[in-house]
Amino acid sequence: MTVIDKLKAVFSSDSPSSTSAPTPTPHPEGHAPAHPSEPDAKAVPETAVLSDKPVFDQGKVTVIFVLGGPGAGKGTQCERLVKDYGFKHLSAGDLLREERNRPGSTYGELITEYIKEGKIVPQEVTIKLLENAMSSTLASPPSFPESAWSNGQGRFLIDGFPRKMDQALKFDESVVKSSFVLFFATTEAILLERLLERGKTSGRDDDNKESIVKRFRTFVETSMPVVDYYRKLGKVVEIDSSPPIDEVYQKVKLEIDQRLGGQSQSQGHVPAANATSTSTDAENATTGAPVLAPAV
Repeated sequence: MTVIDKLKAVFSSDSPSSTSAPTPTPHPEGHAPAHPSEPDAKAVPETAVLSDKPVFDQGKVTVIFVLGGPGAGKGTQCERLVKDYGFKHLSAGDLLREERNRPGSTYGELITEYIKEGKIVPQEVTIKLLENAMSSTLASPPSFPESAWSNGQGRFLIDGFPRKMDQALKFDESVVKSSFVLFFATTEAILLERLLERGKTSGRDDDNKESIVKRFRTFVETSMPVVDYYRKLGKVVEIDSSPPIDEVYQKVKLEIDQRLGGQSQSQGHVPAANATSTSTDAENATTGAPVLAPAV
């Protein structure tokens, strides 16, 4: 019996209808539940219990969510932002894979089964790993630029998260509120081509066509509602990631300069409270980014 089967057995003991969780949907502003329920929570160890109030001060810690379909180029663009702006880049996927491979991991088997099936790992596990990584970084901050990491300040790019509405709401509630979302959009055909090419050398067991298609479907069904939710709040910066890497980065850099006041590594840090200016629908429309089509 796989971990997934065990989880289903646990869920069915509570309610006949709980074996299949409905796809989370965004809630109107001001009407989102404070504690969204999620069956997966019953399957995770107590070590993943989250705080009921933000761990970090939004006035000191800036968090930008970086979203996009698998293969959209999130990691590549984040690497450049780290170099030019002094961000700490945290990849939810990398943290999960590292935890899965860590000897003696409490969550290793569970993470393995979820990744293999192309499903989203329970939010408690992912959020706790992100919180721990942020705490470790703030405890031993980067030395450059000093102004961005002094007196408890910090700036983070969180890549590939949140992937569901309940993740977004719970992170805001228990870790820190995000400043805005950087969303990389392109077509599914381009994503598939990129991932198959990457799979030749990546060594990742989910860079095969079957897993890629599952990841496409998961992204469209669960993550696009998150993007739409933040878009309604005016917190989405949408970038067409179809062009060459350098061209995409120039667009990204312009947007970051606007929201961080042009603060590169050689300049001072802007507190998160001052970095939350958001793009309008008209600004997003100027990118001309194609909408990610559902997988077929």
